[in-house]
Amino acid sequence: MSDLGLSAWPFLLLLLLLPVGTWLSRRRRRRLPVAALGVSPIPFASRFWATSPLMLRSAALGLVVVALAGPIRSVRTVEERSEGTTILVAFDVSSSMLAEDFRPENRLAVAREEVRRFVEGRVADRIGLVAFAGEALTVVPGTLDHELLLQAVESLDVGQLEDGTAIGTALATAVNRLRSVEEGARVVVLLTDGDNNRGTIDPLDAAAAAEALGVRVYTIGVGRDGVAPVPIGRTRFGYQYANMPVQVNDELLDAVAKRTGGLYFRATDPEALAGIYDRIDALETAPILEERSVERASVRHEFVILALVFLLLELIGSALRGRRSLGP
Repeated sequence: MSDLGLSAWPFLLLLLLLPVGTWLSRRRRRRLPVAALGVSPIPFASRFWATSPLMLRSAALGLVVVALAGPIRSVRTVEERSEGTTILVAFDVSSSMLAEDFRPENRLAVAREEVRRFVEGRVADRIGLVAFAGEALTVVPGTLDHELLLQAVESLDVGQLEDGTAIGTALATAVNRLRSVEEGARVVVLLTDGDNNRGTIDPLDAAAAAEALGVRVYTIGVGRDGVAPVPIGRTRFGYQYANMPVQVNDELLDAVAKRTGGLYFRATDPEALAGIYDRIDALETAPILEERSVERASVRHEFVILALVFLLLELIGSALRGRRSLGP
């Protein structure tokens, strides 16, 4: 938006002199003989040619006074930008993620779909991917290239890493990736369906490191406690399943999240998992930063130019009036 201001407004007091000058000019003209005015015998034309030069001159002088008052146009701009969040998704690809208690899909397929949907809703954020089982691997560091990230998510599968569940190693790997990030919030979303049983890093030690760096961790436990169809072998016809006891360490995942100011969620079905990612998405809203600026520019020359135009019109009108009074 733009505003018009004055840097030397007292000059506007000169405008009070214009009515006085107009009155004196008209009084002087009344004392002149009619023939000296050279007006047209047509009443309307007579009034026009008699008054238009005076009106134009008064308007020109008024514009000059406004120019002396220093008119300034102020243009105010407000820009909004989102300070993006950097998010590392730590994704469990251990063999138990093939458990089929999320029918008609297994845990892995449902979790991949929800991560994809989560990524698609975070267009302003840098997002990375860490896959883990008995070991951890950074698949994609934090990036704005979400197409690349989604391709990596779709390629996640069991058997890519040594089997097991190294929660501490996965969290430490994700936190280490966030160490160099300086702007915006830093978040880890760790999804697993088991208990820490591999790796040399304790999950609570990794959580302490995250806390020290200001990294917030959200943990998600996937699957129902009890018994679920879990693959026990693979043949040329596919996986062989057997009902096996499965259990998520809720206490550990809750302690890890709380240590960093995050939250622990438990998903026992696909709908619950979808709701969890929606909740995290709502919790991690990026702040909107406003940048305001004001640009000021003098517009004095515009008023001077307009005053010159009015004076030129007065001269042309006077010249035409003179020719009309002289006749052929």
